[in-house]
Formats: sequence, C-alpha cells, structure tokens
Amino acid sequence: MTNPTIQAVTIAGHDSDGSAGMPADLHAFFADGVYGHGILTAAVSGNSYGITSSQVMPQEFIAEQFKVLSEDFDIKAAKTGMLANDDVINVVADNYSPEHFGPLVVDPVIITKHGAMLLEQSAYELFRERIIPLATVITPNFYEAQKLTGIEMTTDEERVKAAHHLQALGAKNVVIKGAHNDDSQTTVDDFVLLEDGDSFWLKKPFVKTDRLNGTGDSFSAIIAAELAKGNNVKIAVTKAKDAVYAAIANPLTVGHKFGPINHWDAQKELH
Repeated sequence: MTNPTIQAVTIAGHDSDGSAGMPADLHAFFADGVYGHGILTAAVSGNSYGITSSQVMPQEFIAEQFKVLSEDFDIKAAKTGMLANDDVINVVADNYSPEHFGPLVVDPVIITKHGAMLLEQSAYELFRERIIPLATVITPNFYEAQKLTGIEMTTDEERVKAAHHLQALGAKNVVIKGAHNDDSQTTVDDFVLLEDGDSFWLKKPFVKTDRLNGTGDSFSAIIAAELAKGNNVKIAVTKAKDAVYAAIANPLTVGHKFGPINHWDAQKELH
C-alpha cells in the first residue's frame, strides 16, 4: 500500500514569488487535502512588481517528468498551466494520458485577467488542436475565451455561445470565468456548461483588490483536486468558486504591489 493518499499533478510553470503557476497549484492542492506533484514546463523570475525574465524547459526534460511520475505514483487528476510555446504544447499532448494521470483540467494561461498575452501567437491554433480536445474541464478567463472562440461575449447569450464553441472543439465541460476589472461591477459571474448539456451560472461578490495572483491557477487546481477525490464536475467547480472567493475576500499582505490570494482561507472553506 504505497499510494493510498489522493494525488494530483500540475503541469505548469514556476513563479519565483510563489503567488501563481505551480506554487499556487500546489498551495491549492494542499488546501483541498490532496497531495500535489509537479511537471515543470517553464520558470519565471519575478516579484510583486512584475516578471523580469523566463526560461522554458527542454522537451526531453518535460517528457522525462511525465515518465518518472507515471512509473511510481497513483495520480487521479491533472491540470495544465503555462505551456508557453509549440514545443511545450506538443510534448504535453504527446505524454499526457488519462490512464496515468486521470481527468485533465485545462487552464489555458493565454491572457491575464487584465488582457496581457502569455502564449506565443503561433501557438494558439496548436493549443486549440492538441490540448483542448484532452480537457475534461477547460477554465478560460473572459479574455481567453474571446481569443479561443473569436466571440466578443458582450452579452450573456454570447458567453453561452462561446462555451458551446469550446465544447465543439473537444472540451467536455466548460467554465468561462467572468471578468473582474471593472470597479463598477458588483459580482463576478462564471458560466458553466457541462458535458450532459446542463448549464448554470456561478456568482460571487466583486472584491476590489490587487491581491489576485494565482486566482485562475487555484480555481483550476481545486477542480482537479475535487475530481481526484471522485467528485463530479458540478461539485468540483462549485467548491472551487467558493474557495477562491474566500481566498480573495481575505487578502494576504505579501509584497508591495500585486499579491497572492489567501489559500489558508480557501482551506477553511473547503473543510
């Protein structure tokens, strides 16, 4: 009995300030009571003021991480984060399998919540072709959903249309996260489209704060952790929404500018 503990893996980049990427995923796994492994795709140098440099891991190194983890651990779910470029997308698509790593939650990590680009332009189409069809759940933010579908999403009806478009590209379940950069808004509304055709909205109060780093990472990681536990997608996304709201509503004082969400309060919400 070497693997009775529930385990999940994040396939992501490392942020040196600990607020986003793989560190946020591992914080979220821990907060939800799941042991976390990590397949490193890239690393960035940065602090609360911003990112200063980045390094993408070699394809052979990424592939080796998949190999060694599959040989030893009983991983029940996986999630992706920063995939960076064509090479990383291809090696992840070539090496991920549900048999070894469980259902996959795809956090696109294409455009930040403020609209900044994170994925090379040439890689968008490859991401659509090779990664989206692998997704048990895909969790784009508002801008990522616009980019992936070509739909402006100026109305709720267009957001519903965009979710169906992502499902047509191969994702089984879709969560389009609401924008939260308008100081006049009162709620953040996420639209959820399930594989069986059921759909619903998840709404939480808007919190005006610059302590939002790792929000999307943690949301998708908690979904993966809940799937690893055997919960269904509806339960997983609802628990993730509640936990991340608690983490945003009770900010930490780390760094001088943009900061992390509070995984300790997420943990209280989850248990």
